[in-house]
Amino acid sequence: MSIITTDLVAIDVDAGGDKEAVIGLLAARLADAGRSSDGAGLVAAAMAREAQSATGLPGGIAIPHCRSPYVDEATIGFARLSPAVDFGAPDGPADLAFLIAAPDSGGAEHMKLLSSLARALVRKEFVASLRAASSAEEVVALVEQVVNPAPATTPAAAPAAPAESTKTTTLIAITACPTGIAHTYMAADSLALAAKEAGVTMHVETQGSSGSTPVAPEVIAAADAVIFATDVGVKDRGRFAGKPVIASGVKRAINEPAKMVAEAVAAASDPNAARVEGTAGGGASSSAPSAAGGVGWGTRTRQILLTGVSYMIPFVAAGGLLIALGFLFAGYDIANKPTGATQSLGNIIASTNSLTNLPDGGFVQYLGAVLFTLGGLAFGFLVPALAGYISFAIADRPGIAPGFTAGAVAVFVGGGFIGGIVGGLIAGFTALWISKITVPKAMRGLMPVVIIPLGASLIVGLLMFLLLGRPLAAITSGLTSWLGGLSGSSVILLGVILGLMMCFDLGGPVNKAAYAFATAGLNVADPSSLRIMAAVMAAGMVPPLAMALASTVRPKLFTEPERENGRAAWLLGASFISEGAIPFAAADPLRVIPSMMAGGAVTGALIMAFDVTLKAPHGGIFVFFAIGNLLWFLVALALGTVVAAAAVVAAKQFAKKKVDADTSPELVAA
Repeated sequence: MSIITTDLVAIDVDAGGDKEAVIGLLAARLADAGRSSDGAGLVAAAMAREAQSATGLPGGIAIPHCRSPYVDEATIGFARLSPAVDFGAPDGPADLAFLIAAPDSGGAEHMKLLSSLARALVRKEFVASLRAASSAEEVVALVEQVVNPAPATTPAAAPAAPAESTKTTTLIAITACPTGIAHTYMAADSLALAAKEAGVTMHVETQGSSGSTPVAPEVIAAADAVIFATDVGVKDRGRFAGKPVIASGVKRAINEPAKMVAEAVAAASDPNAARVEGTAGGGASSSAPSAAGGVGWGTRTRQILLTGVSYMIPFVAAGGLLIALGFLFAGYDIANKPTGATQSLGNIIASTNSLTNLPDGGFVQYLGAVLFTLGGLAFGFLVPALAGYISFAIADRPGIAPGFTAGAVAVFVGGGFIGGIVGGLIAGFTALWISKITVPKAMRGLMPVVIIPLGASLIVGLLMFLLLGRPLAAITSGLTSWLGGLSGSSVILLGVILGLMMCFDLGGPVNKAAYAFATAGLNVADPSSLRIMAAVMAAGMVPPLAMALASTVRPKLFTEPERENGRAAWLLGASFISEGAIPFAAADPLRVIPSMMAGGAVTGALIMAFDVTLKAPHGGIFVFFAIGNLLWFLVALALGTVVAAAAVVAAKQFAKKKVDADTSPELVAA
């Protein structure tokens, strides 16, 4: 199947004035051509990518792009716009727009096709040909020439050039963007072209979706400086340890490639230039921030903490749901020690050496005991994983072992979630500090696998045991006691705060902080922790349910893609997937987010007021068996959903023009 056809091309169209309308027009063409199973879902995925960073490029070009489960084959849609539409480019609006849609499981060949187009867009003659094309067939031919070029004949070898008497500067560039489809390769070609014009040797490693071919070690050794043009972390950054570095986001390499090359050439001969920190072969991953676009420590700290939380959540979800299933099959007594005739899980499992020797409760109780045990073991990694990956975010792989050790010590001394954060930070920065120590060449190979993990684990372990253990345990114990002693208006205020946090950024840092706070303290023997977990999950269910309700009762206030998203949001909300509301929030944040926060605050407060509890950290309404006071849980959830839906309807009714119910999905309004 061709990557572009004439029915995917729109020539000189008025798309409605904004980028969402352009994306909607092209997504509708993909859906009509059978290239997408859900045009609205494709629009939502592309707009979510737009929310990360603008896709407008210098020269009047826009390349909105995404991966989507609603696309089976890599596809390109094209629109030549009249008038031009703003996609966030520094030099003005775009009159040429490509929608690049790739499947979630897109293979390397598809990604190579897409990267070929991205690379062609840096060539002025190709862009000029698109503007001069008189038909859709001509546009298709131009695009096919760059994504499926004819095999080139091998030219005769040119005479060898005379040897130069001066050494040419050699640079390495690493480019990477979040989706790895377009910006990665456009940045690579822009830098390579700028280096060629400057007479500089450039080796580029694209860490994108079509795979990455690492630069050879001998090339790295001979390089004078490196350029990191990335929006995500650089893979195996330690390979470049000690090299002068110019760091920036990927779009700067597209917009200012010549300037970045000049800065890298200057850094190569500057003994005071910022350098990649760590040790080659697995050292620390950080590089010093530089005036050339390095990341500041405020952003860096947030990235470090979020890395730990992101890696922790799978342990929470898997372990917590297994524990909940254990309760479902074996009852809540499974968590108790033996009292009278009640058997603990240890007794049940220990007394059962085969399926023919089952306990009094039969196979169901035995299965519940096994599930509860599995869940407890998985859940036990919560704090160590948090600490381990906080440390990993600071010091790369050498930080994992000391980080996990710090987390385990935090659990042992009673430091809990707070202890895990503190321990992970200490472990990571200790490992980073050790990695900077100069050692004999014969010992360098031992640094990342022996010396750094051993030294950092020893230091953080001693600090946690001898100095920090008791204070951290006291803080955790005091916080637990304070939460357990809350009553009346105080506990309701806590519910309001948690509800606001869960609905503020719908899966972002604030949402994750509230969720991590609840899950890290979850204890079936502590009623206060169960109330907090209930407030967090119920409030997190409100945004998608509220948008589903609002788009159902007042469909004329929403575009057709939003109405489609609203239908899907019913299930997402019921499953406690707050991200179901992101397409609405991305399109209209000033009206949607405050409305969701209002509903979340109501639900959080009511959960606390009605003394609702929850023993599972995930699952939404489907873990109803783990909810205490289920009726009041449903009442609180329903009231918060209605409040949020009413607020967003009012905001759109009185502050935003209605979208006609018959609006074509080809012209998606803002």
